[in-house]
Amino acid sequence: MALAGKKFSIFANIILVLLCLSCILPLLLLVSSSVTSEAALNRNGYAFWPAEFGLDAYKYLWHSRAQIARAYGMTFMATLCGTSLNVALTTLLAYPLSRRTLPGRNFFSFMVFFTLLFNGGMIPSYLTWTQMFHIKDTFWALIFPNLLMNGFGVIVMRTYFSTSIPYEILEAARIDGAGETKTLLSIVLPLSKPILSTTALLSGLAYWNDWINGLYYLVKRTDLYTIQNLLNRLIASADFISNNAANSAITAGITVPSVGVRMAIAVIALVPVMAVYPFLQKGFVKGIVIGGVKG
Repeated sequence: MALAGKKFSIFANIILVLLCLSCILPLLLLVSSSVTSEAALNRNGYAFWPAEFGLDAYKYLWHSRAQIARAYGMTFMATLCGTSLNVALTTLLAYPLSRRTLPGRNFFSFMVFFTLLFNGGMIPSYLTWTQMFHIKDTFWALIFPNLLMNGFGVIVMRTYFSTSIPYEILEAARIDGAGETKTLLSIVLPLSKPILSTTALLSGLAYWNDWINGLYYLVKRTDLYTIQNLLNRLIASADFISNNAANSAITAGITVPSVGVRMAIAVIALVPVMAVYPFLQKGFVKGIVIGGVKG
């Protein structure tokens, strides 16, 4: 029996090592390619160690440092604002759905679940946001469409409230005269830090990586571009410049690394996420396990 357990432990560790490598190696390849010279990339392709060290990609991006800094600022604002609204709205919907005394609880839960299966589609959504809410070419175009709240987050948070917060505590608060608002703020939220951090992390990643809203709804206001929209635009510019030898940037002697710049752009967009994630990892894992398995 002990031998079988030891073999399983070895097998499980091998699988975990392979999974870790599948995450680490692409990241290593990404960073290595971003600091490899354009000539070496064209000659040898991508490698885990730079065949010829070069910062051509970062030098190209340095010429757009003012735009990148402004786009970073817009991304931080959109992520902070959108994540705060997402967590607030998700909590305000999930908490009533977790209460057994809510009239029509099953109906409202079904309506939330229904949104995970069906939606109106891109064109109706676009017409709704642009013609009814008039968010085109405004900051709110980065916040409202697609990302403001999702059914998955509501269901996970509702499950957490129902299974991880003892019903007796809520009943004791009601007996002591606490209303629903006071119960939510004073009891439920302090006991729900894991699921709140999980929801915040998932929402924050979605806002940080989003470029669809900027592509669809920001037509004239390119100054509202987030880092993803700007970097996508820089990739297109690099491809255009490299394919047009008569372009003024080339005649000015600026190296245009059309291959390596893609990797450098990915590194620039990834660094802030990697810096924040370790602080939320513990709560993220706990919130997913408790909110997604129980009930």
